Amino acid sequence: MRLFRILSLLLVVIAPSAFADSPYLVEMILVRQNAEPVINSRAAPENWDAGAPRLGADKMSPPRLGNIVEKLQASSDYTVLLHKSWEQSLGEQPVKLAISDGPEQFGQFPIEGTLKLQLGRFTDIDADFWVNQFDSNGSVIASEHLSQQDVRTKNNQLNYLDGGHLALLIKITSLTAKPPSAPPPDVQD
Repeated sequence: MRLFRILSLLLVVIAPSAFADSPYLVEMILVRQNAEPVINSRAAPENWDAGAPRLGADKMSPPRLGNIVEKLQASSDYTVLLHKSWEQSLGEQPVKLAISDGPEQFGQFPIEGTLKLQLGRFTDIDADFWVNQFDSNGSVIASEHLSQQDVRTKNNQLNYLDGGHLALLIKITSLTAKPPSAPPPDVQD
């Protein structure tokens, strides 16, 4: 019985650190698939960010997927709309960020959306992005919408979220995990 108490106490002390938030690098590329017909949705809502904190410039990191972007740009099948990379802590509690690009016009941006990430064995993603067109007065007159909910992705891999004419490439990499070790050198007989 005493052993059970000691093990329980150790579990209480050690378990929270196992589930603590860890730093990750998140990199995303939003693309338009030119072979698919453009589907205009309702205009992006005025509260598109739903109160989520904005991705700040202080969190930005140099992108590492530049070679993928170059390949996409070289193809007439895709138009790269947005490429961002940042560091953030992820854990069991979902984290939602508002991401935008381009000049703001009355609270709206040419590209705007939210990304919600929740870490577990895999990373669960909810993505809502709008690509907006404005009239000469700065009002949104047309929007394209990408909505992907409850998508389970693998970490340390480039994941493709297909939303029809819009798609999202995303890679989530741990900044604390040890890189895989090199295979042992061949032993000559």
